[in-house]
Amino acid sequence: MIVQHAKRPGIWNRAHYLDRMTLKDLVVAYFQYYAIQAYLLLAALSIGVAIWSPPSLAAGAAAALFAVVAYPLVWYLLHRHVLHGKWMWKSPLTARTWKRIHYDHHQDPNHLEVLFGALYTTLPAIAAATIPVGFLIGGVGGAAVAFAAGLLTTCFYEFAHCIQHLSYKPKNAWLAEMKKQHMAHHFHDETGNFGITSFWPDKLFGTFYNREDRAAKSPTVFNLGYTDEVATVYPWVSRMSGGVAKGHPRKRAANQNDTRAADAA
Repeated sequence: MIVQHAKRPGIWNRAHYLDRMTLKDLVVAYFQYYAIQAYLLLAALSIGVAIWSPPSLAAGAAAALFAVVAYPLVWYLLHRHVLHGKWMWKSPLTARTWKRIHYDHHQDPNHLEVLFGALYTTLPAIAAATIPVGFLIGGVGGAAVAFAAGLLTTCFYEFAHCIQHLSYKPKNAWLAEMKKQHMAHHFHDETGNFGITSFWPDKLFGTFYNREDRAAKSPTVFNLGYTDEVATVYPWVSRMSGGVAKGHPRKRAANQNDTRAADAA
């Protein structure tokens, strides 16, 4: 059930798995990924708009600060109620999108291609969360500053997310704690710890937990509640995925190969 992609040019013509990569490998792949390049290009264009139609210094600073401060809350709400919602798989119109933007990521959390957000979902969300408030604060220039800040914050979040899935133990205490809580979300219980770099919204809404406080591992940590029973009623994700996720797909495939080899011997 490993996700397949169409052939892409350059470094991205093959799959990348963060548990097999070094930090240097990640940096090279990160800056060559089309979504990151799109964010950086749009941020540069937005800064150009802000220079062409500049807001006041106070308005520009307020617009940028709003985008940065609001980002953890916006991400939390989207992550908890959209990506982990149980409504997108119920329609063939949204099932494919849900599969791409989160189901595939939870099936194999170290698969880099599906860790990055899909532009057709991220850009509208960033624009909606930043441009209107930025415009109210500082007109066209304020909207441009807020959008640029949202895009650059997204770049930071995406890189931090990659770091959390990279096969290494951070020496920095903040990074180590951040990685610990996010790994619990992916490998222990997906119903909490929805933050990426900041978990204050989890604490505010009561979804933060330490792994030690939840003895039992969630049976749906890899499939987000999209079980065989659900698939009989809403089959679209299962049809696109070759079945329902049951455990880590690459480890499962390796175990199946070992079993076949043992049987052949």
